[in-house]
Amino acid sequence: MDLYEYQARDMFEKHGVPVLAGIVADTPAEARAAAEKLGGVTVVKAQVKTGGRGKAGGVKVAKTPDDAEAAAEAILGLDIKGHVVKRLMVAAGADIAQEYYFSVLLDRSNRSYLSLASYEGGMEIEQLAEERPEALARIEVDPLDGITLEKAKEIAVAAKFPAELVDKVAPVFVKLYEVYTSEDATLVEVNPLVLTGAGDIVALDGKISLDDNASEVRHHEHEALEDKGAADPLEAKAKAAGLNYVKLDGEVGIIGNGAGLVMSTLDVVAYAGENHGGVKPANFLDIGGGASAEVMAAGLDVILGDPQVKSVFVNVFGGITSCVAVANGIVKALEILGDAATKPLVVRLDGNQVEEGRAILAAANHPLVTIATGMDEGADKAAELASK
Repeated sequence: MDLYEYQARDMFEKHGVPVLAGIVADTPAEARAAAEKLGGVTVVKAQVKTGGRGKAGGVKVAKTPDDAEAAAEAILGLDIKGHVVKRLMVAAGADIAQEYYFSVLLDRSNRSYLSLASYEGGMEIEQLAEERPEALARIEVDPLDGITLEKAKEIAVAAKFPAELVDKVAPVFVKLYEVYTSEDATLVEVNPLVLTGAGDIVALDGKISLDDNASEVRHHEHEALEDKGAADPLEAKAKAAGLNYVKLDGEVGIIGNGAGLVMSTLDVVAYAGENHGGVKPANFLDIGGGASAEVMAAGLDVILGDPQVKSVFVNVFGGITSCVAVANGIVKALEILGDAATKPLVVRLDGNQVEEGRAILAAANHPLVTIATGMDEGADKAAELASK
């Protein structure tokens, strides 16, 4: 789950990261009141989960409460890269002397954490990383050791911070790492981290991505941070049913058991789709080890609710759960759904009791179901049906 900037600011403050005051506003009147409360120069900032807000007109400096109200009127409703602004944060103004960059993230390829930092950072960090990669320090962080004060100083030196600033930024790096580990994040980024005219280090703009798996177990309070109104309705429905579902932009619905098998199915369907008008997978849906009628019905209900879906490919390998249980689950699921099931299904079963499972599907003789004996065959048939 990605947080909005105001949520990241609050989380930073909770862990002692230096931040500026900020107040959430949903209307121009609330923005004016926030500016009056903060006093002085303020910054009215669109709260959307995408970058490039400033260039799109989503960040405006306000010298007076009147300016803040006018800025809010201009920003609310603005479309920034497909994200419509519905909420603002009015933040205290900052006397910025210099801008830096810092982040810590999960490095899956190396099975460790990675810290990125730059003395020359700031808003155009992507351009800096591309044009002058030597200016961006990339330091591996051992999860067992973390970012101690000593490690933080090592990162600062590698990022080419001058000696007089190393002792200033290092404790902030430690606090940001505390946010990363304590909140079970996969990314904590500050862009920009600034030095103020008074000589203070402040996290001016933050981005945090939280691990949903940890949230379900250790951080139930994170549920309150979720913007349910902005969630995809199909993904929300799947989550409520306990399904691992991700919506994609395609026409062939996918159901499989096991993340690896589903990922492979996405690739095979995408490849087969090239021969049938370029149709693509419509989703990732892993029903896990069990394939009861209820689980299968919930999965089909979600997928069939996607208007883009034209066909469904059920690709299941029977292991602990036999193909007999899967076949019975599909048959009963179609009975449960009744008239709601209107799109063709291609079913490929393999593994434990595969012949018996296929026999159950054949005996049911449901008009929407086509049995495939192989994965490639099933993907091709599903793509063909979707193209029609």
